[in-house]
Amino acid sequence: MGAVDAARAGRDKPVGAGLALAAAGSVAFSGKAIIAKLAYRHGVDAITLVMYRMLFALPLFMAIAWWAGRGKPALTRRDWGVVLLLGFSGYYLASTLDFAGLQYISASLERLILYLNPTIVLFLGVVLFRQRVTWCQLAALAVSYAGVLLVFGHEVTLAGPRTALGAALVFGSAVSYAIYLVASGAEVRRLGAMRLTGLASCVACVLCIAQFALLRPLAAAEVAPAVLWLSVLNATACTVAPVLMVMMAIERIGPTLTAQTGMIGPLSTILMGVVLLDEPFNGWIVAGTGLVLAGITLLARAR
Repeated sequence: MGAVDAARAGRDKPVGAGLALAAAGSVAFSGKAIIAKLAYRHGVDAITLVMYRMLFALPLFMAIAWWAGRGKPALTRRDWGVVLLLGFSGYYLASTLDFAGLQYISASLERLILYLNPTIVLFLGVVLFRQRVTWCQLAALAVSYAGVLLVFGHEVTLAGPRTALGAALVFGSAVSYAIYLVASGAEVRRLGAMRLTGLASCVACVLCIAQFALLRPLAAAEVAPAVLWLSVLNATACTVAPVLMVMMAIERIGPTLTAQTGMIGPLSTILMGVVLLDEPFNGWIVAGTGLVLAGITLLARAR
């Protein structure tokens, strides 16, 4: 009996660790919006804030790319072209649009819009690869978007028309990242997830820094000390660390269970928004979040 218990404990240990890593990674990713909203209170703009986030994250992503690429063949010219395109779409453009949208909408609505990502991936699959869509998948899409529209409609009445601009920017971020996910499938299998993520993130960091240099005067880099510390926290705890935690979770429990565990992301964002940002918490947000999570669950089961 002791041997059986020991074997069972050995199996349960990586599962438990994987669930913990997936949950921690999801919460950490969600904290990005909260930190950005706190930084905006100090008068910084989106381009400067994204620049500082990527500036502090760049050395860490370079280390990840180097570590994951040890002993592996050098990248070809085609490989570098793919990395540049994926870095532009998946991390540079997605981050820039997301941070720009956060200037106009709540962190809760931002997280719900980004959580529509699987539905956008499904749409791209239909358009690009002519994948068939079932009635169950269409129902899941309807439920998910009904939840976002519910929260969006309530926020428009409180914050005004700027909410539409913010929601459009964040939705554009979700589309940009969905394109990255669709396009990176074969490259992940060929180059490895960690190596590709590190390299593409390095490209995005350089692009965000170059964007600031082109669009802002050097004096714009003078920000409140709190913005610098929040950017360090964003780069480490909410950017690099979640990438590593999610990758390690996938190794232990697989992508499906990791994605399902990530459903606590919107809930944690709402909780942190209420506690740290004094964002409203009411029945509209609860109902909208419930619909989005239900729709994504239905979509995952249908696929």
